[in-house]
Amino acid sequence: MESLQFRFQHGKRLLLHSAQCVGVVSSGNLEIVIEPFHLNGDCEISISTAARGFAPIWEAVMHDFHARWNLRDTRIAINDMGATPAVVSLRLDQAVESMLQAAP
Repeated sequence: MESLQFRFQHGKRLLLHSAQCVGVVSSGNLEIVIEPFHLNGDCEISISTAARGFAPIWEAVMHDFHARWNLRDTRIAINDMGATPAVVSLRLDQAVESMLQAAP
């Protein structure tokens, strides 16, 4: 297992609703938990992955995600079992979109 951490500062979009979980690790794919959490305007992403040596790819996917959503005060945990970058991006977008749709 490899653990990676990313932190993006000064986000703009604030998600106010309860935590969301998308995907399931037992499916052989990945799970993502996203939740509002006071981080002084930052977005923190923690990744646990079974695929070692892919830090540059993870970094690119996380930068792309941040560019799309620009989240603030958000904590994201990713538990990966070998998902492709496209699947990771899809699951991240699903988690954020589900929180936005829950908005009143």
